[in-house]
Amino acid sequence: MNAEADELLPCVELGATQDALASVVWLHGLGADGHDFVPIVPHLGVPESWRVRFVFPHAPSMPVSLNAGMVMPAWYDIAEANLDRRHDEAGIAASHGRIESLLAREVSRGVPPERIVLAGFSQGGAMALHVGLRHAERLAGIVALSCYMLRGESLQAEAAPANAATPVFMGHGSRDPMVPMSRGEAARDQLLAAGRPVQWHAYPMQHEVCAEQIADLAAWLAPRLGPSAGLRGG
Repeated sequence: MNAEADELLPCVELGATQDALASVVWLHGLGADGHDFVPIVPHLGVPESWRVRFVFPHAPSMPVSLNAGMVMPAWYDIAEANLDRRHDEAGIAASHGRIESLLAREVSRGVPPERIVLAGFSQGGAMALHVGLRHAERLAGIVALSCYMLRGESLQAEAAPANAATPVFMGHGSRDPMVPMSRGEAARDQLLAAGRPVQWHAYPMQHEVCAEQIADLAAWLAPRLGPSAGLRGG
């Protein structure tokens, strides 16, 4: 999709680093890096016998307009606090290509697309939704935490039929001061209106994750990563 996609992003990897049967590719939020969500892996209750590889890529560093041009890890630039407007089309496209390359690498390492979950938080969650819904091969699931829809107006035209029924887990904090829950609800409503299977959770928290959310996510992931996932159809 973009020449930059040929250069794989550096990643932190946990779990079945070889001979994995399933993968979770997890995208961090603005200003964080691939280490940000590593600590939650032990709390997801994934047995070693499931041979799941967790992949946490580091987003490239770039100036972020909203933060006075400060250089930080980001999946795309944000020009203003209103997350509905002025999306960084070029940055989104470049990250889309990089994420597709990571998914392709998982397939090349022996994990079928339907055994890959694409997950993300905040900016990373927005990218997980954006890429996952457009990915040409069926994924096991999409996890979108504390985020919003990017380029929602183009989704109907660009969505991949292969992922029309891919389950989506969405979680958001009702007290989120950075990404108002209304933005997550709008993304949820757009997906539900299109007949997509969305499991939505709201939590009394800010722009973060909490123990209850991790437990809910663990329960949602189990049937998609476990040894019988392929028999259940995702």
